[in-house]
Amino acid sequence: MSDQHCTPEAAGSGVPEIGPYPPGPEHQGFSAEEIDTSRPHPARMYDYFLGGWDNYEVDRVAADRVIEVYPQVRDSVRANHAFVQRAVRTVVASGIRQFVEIGTGIPTSPNAHEVARETAPGTRVVYVESDPIVATHARARLANTPETGFVLGDIRDAKALLDHPVVRELIDFDRPVGLLIGGVMDFIADEDNPAGLIARLAETVPAGSHLVLSHGTHEPYEGYPQGRTDEVARSNVEDVYKSASTPLVLRTKAQIAAILGPFAPLEPGIVRVPLWRPDGPVPSPEELNNTIFYGVVGRKD
Repeated sequence: MSDQHCTPEAAGSGVPEIGPYPPGPEHQGFSAEEIDTSRPHPARMYDYFLGGWDNYEVDRVAADRVIEVYPQVRDSVRANHAFVQRAVRTVVASGIRQFVEIGTGIPTSPNAHEVARETAPGTRVVYVESDPIVATHARARLANTPETGFVLGDIRDAKALLDHPVVRELIDFDRPVGLLIGGVMDFIADEDNPAGLIARLAETVPAGSHLVLSHGTHEPYEGYPQGRTDEVARSNVEDVYKSASTPLVLRTKAQIAAILGPFAPLEPGIVRVPLWRPDGPVPSPEELNNTIFYGVVGRKD
């Protein structure tokens, strides 16, 4: 019996079975025997933090180690998910009708296309994921959704990603595009030149395009005088991710600002995610101090 979570509803949901696939550039799935569950993966850990089912025992063990040293992690990832929804609504209100989400992870409803289509039913969305195993789960959830596409691609190769036939079929690069990049740059090392990666994406999209970015940080919240960086907890969390498929890279607000390139931040700038145009009660300073994500929406002029 697999250690992956499975609900009774999922068994009869009609979701198409994914894999095995023939070798080649469109290989996007694995047979059960090929799925490596020996190492935790950040996307599956994130799914677990959100209360999802697409994770394995190794992911849950690693995630529980994070929860042990940082109990507020689940509140942080939920606040981050809510920020992306508000940001998508804002970008749609500006007139954007096409999105590329890089680093889809395990889809958690409402997804970008669902949020966008609340007010703009014709919005097109291409989802991109770099990890083939995570992509298998994501593609299964999104494969049959009209006006959406799914691509196995990596932000480190922006040209190949944006030149992919699925992207070119759905996205018109003569019109502004919304780029959604949440939970990706946290796993891009400095030597991979995160600012350069964003710059290459910016070169492809026209003026009026928007970037929605969230990023983990170790900085205390400036509005909480008692705030400080818990170096022991930080070190322990980073150690957990060192055992995962991709190490975690936390950055300061200044470092995040430096990677935005031509995308000028909209008000209120780079802030803790609950503070980005909140549509409900604002958390207390202590709660904001415990929220590890910054969020920002930038526009290319």
